[in-house]
Amino acid sequence: MRLPIRARLTLVSGVLMAAVLVALGAFLFLRVQAELLAAVDAGLRSRADVLLARIGEGGLVGGGALVEGDEAFAQLLDDEGRVLQSSDGLVDEPLVAPDGFEGQIVFERLVTTAEEVVPARLLAVTVAGSGTLVVGASLEDQQEALALLLGQLLIAGPVAVALASGVGWLVAGAALRPVERLRLEAEAISGAVHGRRLAVPGTGDELARLGESLNRMLGRLEEAVERERRFVGDASHELRTPLANLKAELELALRRARTPDQLVAALHSAAEETDRLTSLAEDLLVLARSEGGRLPVRREALDAARLVREIVAGFAGRATELGISIGTTGADYPQHAELDPARVRQALGNVIDNAVRHTPRGGRVTVDLRDESGSIAVEVTDTGAGFDAGFLQRAFEPFSRADEARSRSHGGAGLGLAIVRAVADAHGGSVVAANRPGGGASVVIQFPRGSA
Repeated sequence: MRLPIRARLTLVSGVLMAAVLVALGAFLFLRVQAELLAAVDAGLRSRADVLLARIGEGGLVGGGALVEGDEAFAQLLDDEGRVLQSSDGLVDEPLVAPDGFEGQIVFERLVTTAEEVVPARLLAVTVAGSGTLVVGASLEDQQEALALLLGQLLIAGPVAVALASGVGWLVAGAALRPVERLRLEAEAISGAVHGRRLAVPGTGDELARLGESLNRMLGRLEEAVERERRFVGDASHELRTPLANLKAELELALRRARTPDQLVAALHSAAEETDRLTSLAEDLLVLARSEGGRLPVRREALDAARLVREIVAGFAGRATELGISIGTTGADYPQHAELDPARVRQALGNVIDNAVRHTPRGGRVTVDLRDESGSIAVEVTDTGAGFDAGFLQRAFEPFSRADEARSRSHGGAGLGLAIVRAVADAHGGSVVAANRPGGGASVVIQFPRGSA
């Protein structure tokens, strides 16, 4: 089980404070220890200089003359290491072996006195023609001071860590309180309350920006939910019409005796409604996949110009029946690209179908193929009335129609351009609809030549 953020922040602050205090305590302890030893060393050198001066003057070094206080002592050794003079209270044994060094040396050792064994710091100095002078001082006071300092650090450290952890707990709680308030407000928001947003604090800090980001996310979620509801509602409405027609045809065929020709006609009508249902279901599946970002495309290297010519040729007969001329430009030379031919046929076919349906007799539909630096563009233009200005803003939304009053049986379900956009997006391309300055509509689909 993971700890709450507040507990984790408190733990981290406590651990960091402990690490800082350990480092500072170690630094302070070592610094005080060094200063104390430096003071002892300075005292030892001072006493050694005084005694060396007296020895140089030829005076005898008596025991009392070697002592400055109860914690200091001195010893004079000959060249053989025998004790010549020694402070009172020291046992009669040399404090240092004189043949182990030249000049002077500072060291620590336990010194045995008449009363006890004490830790001491010693300075040994060779005396020309007189042997070795050793001066020393007890370290008991310094060690007691260091032990006292260490004890205080061990007491004060945990107290400081506890106080820092308490402060960290309070600060973390205060910092997370607005986050908890945002969480509770977000928890209370439901889909039944439209337009509700989080209360953003006016501090302008990270929490305020978090609240603004969450509000924008809520707005996008509401739009997505609304689009899905509208999509489901429109899809249900579109499916209801052909289903009702199919049921009516079958009931009418069964209601009374019919001639064979009448039954065949009824079955043909039912088959047409079934085909319409199948086509609508396939279109809805394409849109559902595109909304989830899963519209599959199977790219293959092909000649886009040849593909465009084949698609346009498929509408030639229908255009002739309607008294419309249809043709291509820019598709006379190869245009190599990696596209999904089935998806391109579906998208371009939808655009051409719309153009043919909205072009009056005597008009023209033109499919222009252009090379545009790393991509190809297919523009379908017609000489019809063009798009309504309000429709252009929602032309590629599912179930959008230029004329909402048009019968669904003649005007389609309003999914054609939405599928065009889905196919273009799946290829990494784009699609734009506009009205031509001279009249008529224009739809441009852009496809990258290679894999997106």
